[in-house]
Amino acid sequence: MTGFNPANFTVAKAKPLPVVLLLDVSTSMNGDKINQLNAAVKEMVLDFAAAEKNETEILVSIITFGAEVLLHTPYTSAKDIEWQDMQVSGATPMGTAFSMAKAMIEDKEVTPSRAYRPTIVLVSDGEPSDSWQQPLRALVNEGRSQKCDRMAMAIGGEASNTVLNEFISGTENKVITAQDASQIQECFKFVTMSVTTRTNSQNANIIPKSEEIDKLIEEELSQQSEEFEDNDDPFS
Repeated sequence: MTGFNPANFTVAKAKPLPVVLLLDVSTSMNGDKINQLNAAVKEMVLDFAAAEKNETEILVSIITFGAEVLLHTPYTSAKDIEWQDMQVSGATPMGTAFSMAKAMIEDKEVTPSRAYRPTIVLVSDGEPSDSWQQPLRALVNEGRSQKCDRMAMAIGGEASNTVLNEFISGTENKVITAQDASQIQECFKFVTMSVTTRTNSQNANIIPKSEEIDKLIEEELSQQSEEFEDNDDPFS
């Protein structure tokens, strides 16, 4: 019989659910677009932090593409992120951003094998300014990255639906469209709900269908409306 060893009594580590955001910060995103994008991502991170559980942590990484392609935020648990607003500059080197995301997903030291299926979200208001076809096809069709859930958001009418639709090919998702900056936060609700729903699922690798997410958003808005009416009633 072996003796008592306190090292044998360890708590299981939370399993990571990675979310990678590829965000356009080119000069065309100046003004209200970047302000709304900063606000939307900040709110989403707070919602992710609230949804984290002992057994699941949402790891957020943000890649920005403008004058440079930068790792704005390396994988960080949502509850530990100290938000820094993004600034606009330069063109739209989307292809390089695809390559960086691909490298992150393929590296098992960065995105561990024990992680749940990652979600990659692309947000842009324009056309790529660099070579994007080969990096995108490698991301979508090869290696570990082809198993990721992928979501795409177009901001305004100048976004390249050709690129965005190819980005989500092989998934059940559709391109989310914010007609103008005022709709960016509303569109991010869909992304937020898609990820947080997985933390409540028995199997967080299963991606919820669009109809399920739409229904959950409607229920949340209805509940918020009822709470507002109750608070507004002086006799309640």
